Amino acid sequence: MRSEIGQHADFSTIRYAQCWEDADVLLGGLDIQPGQHCLSIASAGDNTLSMLSRGPERVIALDLNPAQLACLELRVAAYRELDYDELLVFMGSRPGDDRDALYRRCRPALSADSRQFWDQNGSAIRQGIGSAGRFERYLAQFRRRILPLIHPRRRVDALLEPRDADAREHFHDRHWDNWRWRLLFRLFFSRPVMGRLGRDPAFFRYIQGSVSSHLLRRTRHALTVLDPSSNPYLHWILTGTHGQALPHALRPGNVAAIRDNLHRLEWHRSSLEGFLPTLDRGTLHACNLSDVFEYMSPASQTSLLEQLVHASAPGARLAYWNMLVPRTRPENLADRLDPRKELADQLHEQDKAFFYSRFVVESVI
Repeated sequence: MRSEIGQHADFSTIRYAQCWEDADVLLGGLDIQPGQHCLSIASAGDNTLSMLSRGPERVIALDLNPAQLACLELRVAAYRELDYDELLVFMGSRPGDDRDALYRRCRPALSADSRQFWDQNGSAIRQGIGSAGRFERYLAQFRRRILPLIHPRRRVDALLEPRDADAREHFHDRHWDNWRWRLLFRLFFSRPVMGRLGRDPAFFRYIQGSVSSHLLRRTRHALTVLDPSSNPYLHWILTGTHGQALPHALRPGNVAAIRDNLHRLEWHRSSLEGFLPTLDRGTLHACNLSDVFEYMSPASQTSLLEQLVHASAPGARLAYWNMLVPRTRPENLADRLDPRKELADQLHEQDKAFFYSRFVVESVI
C-alpha cells in the first residue's frame, strides 16, 4: 500500500528537529513493559528514545523522511558518545561552545548517509540540533520577531516563574492576554502563515475550522491550568532553550536508561503501510503513531488501523494525537479496538505539548 501523505507532502528536509508531543503523556498511554515489541514514528527521535527507557525488547522506528532518520541516528550517536552535560549542549537545551567538536566525536558512529547529511548541515550543528527543523525555525521567528512586539523580556521571564493555579490565571488575564497577544498570535499561527513557514500545506488537507483559534485556546490551558515553569516545550518556544524544564528523553535518569537500551532500537525508511505487512501477526505491543491520522482520509485511516490490529497482540495499545482533524477508531473496528477514553482524557489534560485537541489511546481486543 502507498502512504497517502507520502504522495502529497515534501519529505526532503528536516521538518521537526524535536518531537512536539509530550513523551510523559505517550508513555502513560502505552504502558510499555519490559520484553515488549514497540513501533514508533521516528520524527526527530526523542519520543522513540523515551520508549527505550521502559526496557522493551525491541523498538522499531519508521519515517518516510531520510532527514528525520538522520536526526534519530545522530541522537543515538550522541547518547553513546557524549556525557550528560555535553548532550544537553549538543541538543541546544543548554547554551555552550564548540558543538562542532561534539559532532566530530559523534560522527564515526554514523552511517555514511547520515555523515554526509550532517557534514552538509554544519550551521544546524552549531545552533544545537534541536533548532534544525523547519518548525523550529518558524517558532524562532515568533520568538525573535513577534513576541518582542507583545511583551518585554522581563514579562516573558515572569511568565515562566513558578506559581499556583490561581496566580497563573491572574498573571495571564492581567499581564499576558492583551490585544496585541491575541491579534499577533492569530496572524502568525494562522493556516496560511503556518503552511508557508512551519508545516507543509499538505498537512492541512483535512483540517476544518480556525487553526489559530484552536491554538490560542490550548495555549491558555498551558499558561494557566498547567505550570509554565515546568514545561519544556513552552520554554523552548519562548526562550530557545529548555531551561531547567527538560523533556522526558533528556532527564538524567531517563538518559541513563535509554543508553542501556540503545541496542534494542532499529530504524527504517518506510511508511507504516509499507512496513506493517513485513511483521508477523501479533508482533506489536505498543505503537506510537504521532498524529499520522491527521493527514489521512477516513478510508485510509481505517485501512491502516486494520493493518495495525493485524500486526498487534491482544492487549496492545495504540496511541496518537488529533489536532484539528477528529480521528478515532471507526465503528467497523468496534470489535477489534477498545477506546481507553478515560485514561486518554486524563493524560490530555496534563499534555505539556499543548497544541493538540485530543489524545487517543486504543487497545487491541
